[in-house]
Amino acid sequence: MRLKTLSKSSRDVPVAQLDSLLQKGLTAQGLQVEEAARAAMLQYIGLLQRWNKAYNLTSIKDPLEMISYHLLDSLSIGPYLQGQSFIDVGTGAGLPGIPLAVTYPDKTFRLLDSNGKRIRFLFQIKTALQLHNVKELQARVEEYTPDKRYDGVMSRAFASLTDMIEGSEHLLAPGGRFYAMKGRYPDKELSDLPKDYKVEQAIELFVPTLDQQRHLIVIKKP
Repeated sequence: MRLKTLSKSSRDVPVAQLDSLLQKGLTAQGLQVEEAARAAMLQYIGLLQRWNKAYNLTSIKDPLEMISYHLLDSLSIGPYLQGQSFIDVGTGAGLPGIPLAVTYPDKTFRLLDSNGKRIRFLFQIKTALQLHNVKELQARVEEYTPDKRYDGVMSRAFASLTDMIEGSEHLLAPGGRFYAMKGRYPDKELSDLPKDYKVEQAIELFVPTLDQQRHLIVIKKP
């Protein structure tokens, strides 16, 4: 059943209003996303709101803010992904993995988190949205050993670039890339990178209606 409204504090926000905001944001980013994919992402936002009351998945509770902070922010890295298989480490509520999986059904996304409640939420999302290119994985990143290593390791939440590399380099295929989402440009973290790793790209991201600095750091594995 399609949702007609999403809750915003004590009042409801029409889904049509959210879809309009999402569509305008995607257009501003130069992204073309079909109506069915937008509807799936709005369904994800609705489920996130519902589960957030018990599981505390995100500090953002306003669905209008979720469009920018969660959907558009996650999708801003989509054009820079290279390869077919990706793992989102420390995925939390499934960000950026879920919006990317909805938008790029030809790519596979593994969502890794050690928290059982988050994993149960991600299983519900995968099932409700029928995301056949998604699999949720409960494990600590340093303890997880994949059957096959990934083209890309993504993260929106790691404390530092060095922590990301040292904790998850065993997940990355030769020639693969780390995709680290950051706020301000991380000068200090970049200067502390292991010598064998090189920054392939440092991209200032554009997220409509989000008045914060956002960057994507792409690091190539030797």
